[in-house]
Amino acid sequence: MITVESVSKSFNGKKAVDTVSFQANDQEILVLLGTSGCGKTTTLKMINRLIEADSGNILINGKNIQSQKVEEVRMGIGFVMQHSGLFPHYTIQQNIAVIPDLMKWDKKRTADRIRELLPKLHLSEDVLSRFPHELSGGQQQRVGIARALISDSPILLMDEPFGALDNITKANIHAEFKSLEELKTKTIVLVTHDVQEAFDLGHKICLMDKGKIIQTGTPKEMLYWPKNNFVKNFFTENRLLLEYKVATLKDLNALIDEHHFYEKLQFSEHTSVWDALQQLSADVSLSEDYESLVKAFNEYRKFQIV
Repeated sequence: MITVESVSKSFNGKKAVDTVSFQANDQEILVLLGTSGCGKTTTLKMINRLIEADSGNILINGKNIQSQKVEEVRMGIGFVMQHSGLFPHYTIQQNIAVIPDLMKWDKKRTADRIRELLPKLHLSEDVLSRFPHELSGGQQQRVGIARALISDSPILLMDEPFGALDNITKANIHAEFKSLEELKTKTIVLVTHDVQEAFDLGHKICLMDKGKIIQTGTPKEMLYWPKNNFVKNFFTENRLLLEYKVATLKDLNALIDEHHFYEKLQFSEHTSVWDALQQLSADVSLSEDYESLVKAFNEYRKFQIV
């Protein structure tokens, strides 16, 4: 668990982060969302002391990070940075092995762990002898994630990890990210300016502006119960798509034929309306099911819109 209490940071007399507080629970993905310059990356980097806070407290599992050596704090935290952050003069194997080498793992342990991670991240062993410039953007990001996961730290910090990727590659990696068992046991704080990414990946979102957290909540809470006009307007451009994504079939139980959708069509209660519609739209024989689900969603939506 990560607890951030009234943390502030100024640069040259100007506040970049202003009395920020939040809590990321165990096995939760918390997203710091906002436009460039809002303070989200500075906030993230204070958690592993890449930037030192001016005031306030940051606790990991109840222990103040200021009471520990910087090296101790960072050894328990994986870090994925924008543009993968790979060392260009290192091979992929050497890049992934940076932390194990610092921790003085023996070579066999490191090699075994790398080979355990590669298939989970859809990477083949032949990439190990290559250099970063020889890989695609998507492959580089997967390697960056492998490097952060190799020591199996309980906490993962991610700074715009998918920001440099094209939309198709980003969508594929998002799907892989959500299904990766290695990540389901970790507490993750992810920074992004991408609203759809925040909704796709986050269990909880902290929306930031001008160094402050304006509202914290689940994707559904942010969309349907905004604290003020700033929050409401922030999601206006993508609103309909986001509504489809935050609604699950369980939300529509009273409006759909549950037996048909869950037993015949094999959907789960936790399937988002968006994912269900995507699957139904691919099969023309299911057009009636598609139409009935759209109708049910529209009925549900009437009672949610603020």
